[in-house]
Amino acid sequence: MEIKKIDDIAKIVEGKPKRRVAIAFGEDTHSLEAAERGIKKGLFNVINFARKNKVEEIAQKNNIDTSLMEIVNVEDDDKAIKLAVKAVREERADILMKGIVGSSKYLKGILNREYGLLPEGKLLSNAAFIEVSTYHKLLIVSDPGVIIKPTLEMKIQQIKYCVDAAIKIGIKNPKVAILSAVETVNPKMESTIDAAIITQMSRRRQIKNCIIDGPLAMDLAVSKEAAKIKKVDSKVAGDADILIFPNIETGNVFYKCATKLLNAKTAAVLLGTTAPCILPSRGDTTEIKFYSLIVASAMTGGK
Repeated sequence: MEIKKIDDIAKIVEGKPKRRVAIAFGEDTHSLEAAERGIKKGLFNVINFARKNKVEEIAQKNNIDTSLMEIVNVEDDDKAIKLAVKAVREERADILMKGIVGSSKYLKGILNREYGLLPEGKLLSNAAFIEVSTYHKLLIVSDPGVIIKPTLEMKIQQIKYCVDAAIKIGIKNPKVAILSAVETVNPKMESTIDAAIITQMSRRRQIKNCIIDGPLAMDLAVSKEAAKIKKVDSKVAGDADILIFPNIETGNVFYKCATKLLNAKTAAVLLGTTAPCILPSRGDTTEIKFYSLIVASAMTGGK
């Protein structure tokens, strides 16, 4: 099955056992609506660590049935994050979801050495799954939200994470474009040097289960016509599944342009953790949060 849309992932998830979702401070309409939608579709069981009276107040105003989920009453967001993270670590939940809490607090909980979800020595990264009507397949992009300026070693790990995620959602032998402003190696542009090294590593089969090319400018990664005009012979050009950005600025700008200007369907998941963790913006819609749950569910494997 070729994965062209996020809804294609939803079809895969529908055949899996229910996943258990722990929400850290789910006191916003969109998180509650996304949870309710997943529960009603028979995809999830949900534990919400939040102030019960606040949850019920929001639910009543928005006609959300909170009786479908378990609510664990907590006094503040710090406690909610700790308990939600611990629930996942102790395997009482399969997926961690961010509610109405700041990203820095949420990440601090995930990184906590005592009860967190990132194994020692592992890199924490962020990937967005983007469906744009002007492109013929689903895109996985990294890193729009966590790694500020990835080193060569970090980019290699990002690629491995994204390839693993792609395979888990049904994309076999994904094509990876390592992006820069140009498609030729420029000694003054570190991103082009990194891209060339990683591409050669792929050709020597040091990075497996994917096809890598870079440096590629953005137009080449998504347009075969652009590749033809520029006379660039590439198996990835115009057909990329995964886009690796040189830094957080370019990745974040691309993500927000896709969502705000192109009306893209998106999902956002942290990679490198022992269980899928969802990192939506507090302002993200119900749809984005629901699709993030769908992608996270697909990544939990067959257990």
